[in-house]
Formats: sequence, C-alpha cells, structure tokens
Amino acid sequence: MKENNNYLPSLPLLFCCCVLLCLAESADNDNNNNNNEVYIVYMGAADSTNASLRNDHARVLNLVLKRNEKALVQNYKHGFSGFAAHLSKEEAESIAQKPGVVSVFPDPILKLHTTRSWEFLKYQTQVKIDSLPTAANSQSSDTIIGILDTGIWPEAESFVDTGMDPVPSRWKGTCMKSTDFNSSNCNRKIIGARYYADPNGGNDGDNTARDSNGHGTHVSSTAAGVNVANVSFYGLAEGTAVGGSPQSRLAMYRVCTNFGCRGSAILAGFDDAINDGVDVLSLSLGSPSVLRPDLTSDPIAIGSFHAVERGIVVVCAAGNDGPSSKTVVNDAPWILTVAATTIDREFESNLVLGDNKVVQGNAINFSPLSKTPDYSFINGESAKTSSATVSDARQCHPNALDGTKVKGKIVFCDGQNDTYSTTEKAFQVSQAGGVGMVHVTDQGGSVTQFLGNFPATTVSPKDGAPIFQYLNSTSKSMATILPTVSVIKYKPAPVVGYFSARGPATLSSNILKPDVAAPGVNILAAWLGNGADDDVPQGQKPSAYKVLSGTSMACPHVSGLAANVKSRNPTWTPSAIKSAIMTSAIQNNNMKALLTTDSGSVATPYDYGAGEITTSEPLQPGLVYETTTIDYLNFLCYIGLNVTTIKIISKTVPESFNCPKDLSPYQISNINYPSIVVSNLKGGGAVNVSRTVTNVGEDDETTYSSVVDAPSGVNVKLIPEKLEFTESSKTLSYQVSFSLSSSSTSLNGDQFGSITWSDGKYSVQSPFVLTN
Repeated sequence: MKENNNYLPSLPLLFCCCVLLCLAESADNDNNNNNNEVYIVYMGAADSTNASLRNDHARVLNLVLKRNEKALVQNYKHGFSGFAAHLSKEEAESIAQKPGVVSVFPDPILKLHTTRSWEFLKYQTQVKIDSLPTAANSQSSDTIIGILDTGIWPEAESFVDTGMDPVPSRWKGTCMKSTDFNSSNCNRKIIGARYYADPNGGNDGDNTARDSNGHGTHVSSTAAGVNVANVSFYGLAEGTAVGGSPQSRLAMYRVCTNFGCRGSAILAGFDDAINDGVDVLSLSLGSPSVLRPDLTSDPIAIGSFHAVERGIVVVCAAGNDGPSSKTVVNDAPWILTVAATTIDREFESNLVLGDNKVVQGNAINFSPLSKTPDYSFINGESAKTSSATVSDARQCHPNALDGTKVKGKIVFCDGQNDTYSTTEKAFQVSQAGGVGMVHVTDQGGSVTQFLGNFPATTVSPKDGAPIFQYLNSTSKSMATILPTVSVIKYKPAPVVGYFSARGPATLSSNILKPDVAAPGVNILAAWLGNGADDDVPQGQKPSAYKVLSGTSMACPHVSGLAANVKSRNPTWTPSAIKSAIMTSAIQNNNMKALLTTDSGSVATPYDYGAGEITTSEPLQPGLVYETTTIDYLNFLCYIGLNVTTIKIISKTVPESFNCPKDLSPYQISNINYPSIVVSNLKGGGAVNVSRTVTNVGEDDETTYSSVVDAPSGVNVKLIPEKLEFTESSKTLSYQVSFSLSSSSTSLNGDQFGSITWSDGKYSVQSPFVLTN
C-alpha cells in the first residue's frame, strides 16, 4: 500500500496497508528443530462424527510428534482440520501426499491494511427506515464481533460496558492471561481475548492480548465502540466517537505481532472463533497483491470458508495496493470484501501567499507560524547544493538542499511523478533549517498527511499552479502556513481513496470484487493509552484517539453494519447479510453526482463494488440473494479443484455431490451472487445468467418491477420483467440475457450497468460488469 508511515501505525508488516511476505523463518536450535521452517498442513473440514477424517488428522499429526513433540505450533480441530509445525522441506513434501491432506505450504506473514464516518453514512441514507433494530436500541445485544488483529487496549473508553446485559450464555470463549492482561480486563463489552505465541520464540511482549501497536484497538472501536462524547485528535475532528454496532460484543484474537501476522496464527484465530461462537469476523489484513497465494494456501480464504460454512459473516479489507487494477485481495466469493472511501470531513492547512492569496492545503500540523505571510518563500531548486541536480532540488530529495539557502524559509517542493513522500521531504526541509514546506503532489490527495509540529502542507497540481506563478512574479516572495482546521460537510464525498485496491479480481474475473465501499480515509477511533506514540505535539498529552487511513479502517465499518443486520435478522445466513448490504449500497455522492475516484474520474464497480454502504436499508432490504454452499462448491470446481478434494474441504457437502459437467470458468457467472460479471460477451450470440431472490420484506404479497441501466451498444433482457411473490412463493428466479446490438462485434472496453428490482417500498440493485 502507498500510505504514509507517519500517518499509519508504525508496525512495519501490518491492510492499514496489508502485505504478504512469504518468509521462511528459522526455528530455535534449542528446540532441536534443525532450523526447519514452519509449514501449515491443511486437511479440510473438521467433523467429530467422521471417523475417517479424525483418523487422517491423527495419523499425519503423529508422524510429526513422533519425530519431535516440540515441532507442533498449532493444532486446528474446531472449524477445520490441520496443524502447523516445524518441518523440513522433504517432510512437507512427504506429508502433502498423505490421505486427507488438501495442501501443505510455508507459514506466510501477512500485514495490516492500514468520527464522523457513521454520522456521514446516516446522511447518505436514501429512505427512511428505523435505523436500529430492536436489539440495537437496547443497551446491549447478543451479537458478537470477532476481530483478528494486533490485540486490544481494554481500558479505552470505547470499550466500557455500562448498562450492558450479561455475556451471552452460548459464548465459549476466554480471556487469556498474561503479565499485562488478565480476566478482569474483559467485561460485558470485551468478552474474549486470545493471543497466539510466535513459533520461533519472538518477544515476550507479543504473548498477550494487549495491543502494543494500536491498529487492533482502532478497528475494534470502529466496529463496536460505545458512544464517547467530546473526543478529538488534539482538537481536530471533535465530536462523539461511536462504533457501527455499539451494542455488540467484542472478541479479540491477537494474530499479529510486531513482526507481522502469521498464517498459522490467523488460522488458529479462525479455528477458535468458530468454536467460541462469534457471529461476525473482521479482518483488516491480508496479502499484498503481488504475492497473493493460491486459494488452498491462503489462510484467510481457508479460514473464512469454514467460518461462513458455520454461519459466520466474514468481512475483509480489500487491500491498499490501489489505484492500479487487479490489486484487490481477499477476493474469495464467501468473503465480504471492502474498499475504502472518504467522508465529508477534511483537514485543511492553508497556505497564505505574500499577496494575501489563500491556497487550500491538506495536512495535519500544529503550525506555530504567524498567520500573516511573514516568512521568505523559495522554490526548492533555488536552494540546490552544488552537487545536486536541479530536479532533485526542485523535488527536495535527500542531500539536495543547501542549508544556508533554506534556513528560516518556507520551501516549495515539487512532488509530481515522484516517489518520495510528503513526510520524507518535510524531514529534509526541517533538517536543512527550513521553517515550513509546501508539497505539490498528485498522489494521495484524499489521505491527510500527519506532520506534527512542523508546518507543512500538501496542495494539488491544480492549486500548485498559482503558487508557481507567484514565486516567478517577485524576487521577495513571502508566505505562511496556517495550522490545521477540521472542515465538515466537505464536497464531494464519498470519494474512492487512491490507495484502495481495485478490481477485477484475479481469483476469478467472473466475481465482482470488491463487494462494497465504506469510510476508510481519515477515520478517528480509539488508540493506545500508554503514551507510547511518537506523534505527540509539543506541550500536549498523548491522544486517546487517532486518525488513520486504509482499507483496514473501512473493513470494521462493514463488520459493525453486518452485526446490526444480524441483530435485526438473527436467522439470516452470511450470504443473506452480504446481499442486504450490497443491494442497498449507493453510487452517488453528497452532490447527487456519480461517485468519483481520488483523481476526479468517475468511479466504477471495480473501484467500489456495489457502492457505498448505507446504514438503514440493509436492515430491511426487501429481497436477498442466497449464495448456497453448493454455489461455493461449484465455484471450487470451476477454478480447478477436483471433487475428491472438495469433499475433504467441506463439512456440509452432500455425498451425491459432483462437479458440473461444464467446468468452464465462465459458469462462475451463474453462482447466485448479488452482482453479475460476464467475461465472454461477443457479437453474434447472447450470454444468459440466472439469479434467485427471496422475499424478506414485510409483505408476503408483493410485486417487484425491474429497471435496467445498460451501457450503450448492449441489449439486456430480463425474463420475467416482474416478480410476483406470494405467501407460498417467497423465492423466485429470473434470467438475464446479455447481447451486443446488431452494429457491435465487441465491447469497447469493460462496460458497467445495473439491474434494480423495486416494489415501491424497497429498491434492490445489482451491478453488472461486461467484458469481451
């Protein structure tokens, strides 16, 4: 991801941006493991009633324990079957051939994909529906959100349990004790906390559920923090902090240490969460798009499959490798994949020129400069050292600025088409003796840079033009940089964040990913309370809340929303909840125009999936698309798994199940998903896709009519055009026929449209994507 390290948590391997580094780490020689690396042995479903599965697991595990009982790292037995252990390459290859083994792969290290956001979402609501379910209107709910992350800071005000009911009796989880965390740190809000030891020893400080990074605390409070009034980030973003589902319970599974997020720990977190009894799982982490694993060696895809099979909604960050295409990760169809957008709040730090012209800038700084333009203002290239190039000096690169020419001045740095960040250049100017910096950049305009006490701000290339003109118009240019102020009701919003990973999906181009978008830029949420923060302004106490950006921050918004939908509709399946959230999403901003990207271009479903989430409509969506276990099993067939392997993987696969005769990947389009992708549309014929919807509205007797928004040159026909539901016919199917107009032989690039079903009360929209 391309996020500023000073703006995100300091953990180097955490999707505040999340990257997979397939590192093979050595075991400790004292454990007599001969420097063997950790491998994960995945053995499919866990079924206590199936003696053959139990025996396969025991047989393979005993092979390892017989060699060295200390080799075992994790044993998976609740939600799925398998283990992680120190193995030699030869042992791993041998075990991969054993009966019942689906895959064996090195233990990967994933990274994190790193508050007005909820208030803004409520303003975006289209229709007036009771925004909170009955359970959500009370002080507590039995809905449990599990978070797989860096731990939690239990003393944060966002996690107080005042007025909450007793812990649900069905809960099987625990609060693991450590030197700095005990059972009293849990309460009726935080009802579970687990951690997973590093298989190579690691740090004692990592053997705790307590958060030492801040990321896990931030995402937990975003998902389910209670109302906390009068909070801010050093006076910025003032207001009430509240999570998406403040009445829900939290369970933390610390799967990330300061060295990253091990696949073996992630699978252990899934395994425990399934057994503990969570309803929603939230993962703001994943692999980098350039190192994405195969499905059967992807810990998140594996764990989430079994969680969904057990009725748990799994929400994951889409990743931070945008804005390039095909960068979305966590793209299995059973995962609810989330992109990141802005909210209607900006942090402005404006530049005042000597002619009193004000240029809008964006940054978080606590500038001590005068509010009048009393400081000499120079271009970086006019302060070049004798050994530097003009280009390096203009862009304020390391060792390019002459301190005698910079001292006491504000420096204008060009950052267009440059790889150095705003904070890196601010450091160079500061080290050279400058009193401030203005950075013109075409990257990351929506993400506010944190500069602390140093007066620095960023401006867009468009706003940079008058600055160039001013610098060239006078030999005594002057300026000042104003301290940051919060601006609300900013327009346009939402905007897709530049870093947010984009589709199409690589696992299958016939499934649209990401699924939805949610606020993930400049999000205020709870932080560590130990004062261990390098970003404290001079003269201030450490803030208990922090502003961060990433799909990490977008993910828990959807997790909280999923918990609310579950609370309102406790019998709904994960796919019904996903459908409700997707089909109620919107594609317009607060100017009633189409959503755009950070660069200003019109966004597409590759950027935001079905659209920006709303908070009320998913509670009562009218219709839902149920994606069944058979749909998922057929998907596994279509991507190349054989039926024998599939029957090992799934606990609920019928004995009579066989892969479809037509194993073309194009058939993935017929999986009953809330969105549609057709990847082989050509002239001379039609492509037909079927979908099935279930009426979950208040009226048993109702008729839905269809509206199609089709791109030019494409014919879209629905059969039937109306769906008439009755008390005895709650589930109906329809077919969509896509074809090119007679004058077209092929599509002019990827095309986008939508199908909307409405009965006058509910509006149920599905995006579609068409490719050649």
